[in-house]
Amino acid sequence: MAKYKLEYIWLDGYTPVPNLRGKTQIKEFASFPALEELPLWGFDGSSTQQAPGGSSDCVLQPVAIFPDSTRKNGAIVLCEVMMPDGTPHASNGRATILDDTGAWFGFEQEYFLYQDGRPLGFPVDGFPKVGQGPYYCGVGFSTMGDIARQIVEEHLDLCLDAGINHEGINAEVAKGQWEFQIFGKGSKRAADEMWVARYLLQRVCEKYGIDVEYHCKPLGDSDWNGSGMHANFSTTYLREVGGKAYFEALMAKFAENVEEHIAVYGPDNHMRLTGLHETQSIDKFSYGVADRGASVRVPHSFVKDGKYQGYLEDRRPNSQGDPYQIASRILKTISEVPTP
Repeated sequence: MAKYKLEYIWLDGYTPVPNLRGKTQIKEFASFPALEELPLWGFDGSSTQQAPGGSSDCVLQPVAIFPDSTRKNGAIVLCEVMMPDGTPHASNGRATILDDTGAWFGFEQEYFLYQDGRPLGFPVDGFPKVGQGPYYCGVGFSTMGDIARQIVEEHLDLCLDAGINHEGINAEVAKGQWEFQIFGKGSKRAADEMWVARYLLQRVCEKYGIDVEYHCKPLGDSDWNGSGMHANFSTTYLREVGGKAYFEALMAKFAENVEEHIAVYGPDNHMRLTGLHETQSIDKFSYGVADRGASVRVPHSFVKDGKYQGYLEDRRPNSQGDPYQIASRILKTISEVPTP
């Protein structure tokens, strides 16, 4: 038997953006524990805006476990927040996702690395002398600095050690801005792994004295790109059957639900979705083949040979969006479109 350090992590009740929380429990197991071996665990919901002080008990229900290579016998236990009676807490966005094993999601998480209140590489008194241009997928000290790559490479390794389906990293358009991508089969897996990947990134940054800035437009009304979390999605029907008529009906339904989507695609999106910097305006809906200025980008592969099959990219979710709520809304809209 060995003692394992189980880091239970969950989302608190703060709005409009929940925060990650975590606490460690020590348990003995003969080998790395399976999910079904993990106990429920209570916490003080009055300290996380999830319960009043007079009735503060909330329950952590494990939903996934990942090896944590930063600790000897370490594990990260992703949890849903439940009420004492076993029902999902009102803040539990994961519980609202339609269960569809054929749904695939890929999230592209953009973010800034901040130090002393400004993006890495920004001078104290304003903006870099060189504007956007050399930073996207850039190389070299003058463009990338000497800390950022250490962080993103270490984060990548930790994700891979944890078994997260991490698909890649790149420096983004603005100085100090980066991106990583998570893909998962099943309606909840990519969102689960995105939250664990975010947790690991913030953990890595602690030791460097760096903050992760997820705000979608941290540099305000300037000629610097904001940050998104583009959501690539497909269903079994969209991949295997599709067709132009179904696709057009699907896009019509997305257009009908613009407000419902924007409501869960991250706060302050009006600052990012302006029609500039590879975005469509927040009050409009559009789609187009290879169009990064559209609400939904349609890949060339989707329309190849007139099949209209594959995946689509919703470019509106922003970097602070909750992937649980995003996946939930996308699947709800898809469910409103009948299939033959």
